[in-house]
Amino acid sequence: MAGLIRAVEAAGGFAAVLHKGERDAGSIIVVLAEKGGSARLFERVPDATGHRIWTCTRHQDPENSYDFNQYLARRQGSDPDLWIVELDIADGERFIG
Repeated sequence: MAGLIRAVEAAGGFAAVLHKGERDAGSIIVVLAEKGGSARLFERVPDATGHRIWTCTRHQDPENSYDFNQYLARRQGSDPDLWIVELDIADGERFIG
């Protein structure tokens, strides 16, 4: 996780851990934003072959950020091992793919 944060910051972006999960077994959610704009949520989900790939599973509605934040809170509540990391940088997908 520290390597991801350092890479984003070295490229001129901002990165923060919003929720710290289990060090060795926790799943990861990455929230991508650009210049504080509407966020997108990326999770690793199985594809047709069973491989886990990073997929955008949710977009933040600029008019209603409450629903997006509530989804994160529900996920965090149902999985205490979950890591939630926010990256604020242009083309943030390059850091998770």
